[in-house]
Amino acid sequence: MTMTHLSKIESGVEESRLERGQRALAEIDGEAGHKVVAALADIAPDFATYLFEFPFGDIYSRPGLDLRSREIATIAALAAMGNAAPQLKVHIEAGLNVGLTRDEIVEILMQMAVYAGFPAALNGLFAAKEVFAATDGQRPQGPS
Repeated sequence: MTMTHLSKIESGVEESRLERGQRALAEIDGEAGHKVVAALADIAPDFATYLFEFPFGDIYSRPGLDLRSREIATIAALAAMGNAAPQLKVHIEAGLNVGLTRDEIVEILMQMAVYAGFPAALNGLFAAKEVFAATDGQRPQGPS
């Protein structure tokens, strides 16, 4: 099913922002997203709810861009920030989940050298290397 801004699922029952966000997170991030939410349970459970509702229930569920395009933008933005390696890794995995290839992810990160600098691109590439190795069941080599 393609995500849309509509708040109804196939049964015609209206979804809340929370329900829509939980569904979107499961589709996009899979297990990695749920680990982030679970890690917040003992310190900031309300923040976990906000993560479901705003980014996933409102923004990712909007029409206009498919999930693949949204993950391209997200990976690029997180890499350019240069200080969001854990979130970048989650979204690199999400990119793979929604159909990006490893080569496309590498190209997105290399593009960041032009606009965010070589350190940001290098950090992004090493994050991707870790994610790719984890999906292969291997331990990455090189700087982390």
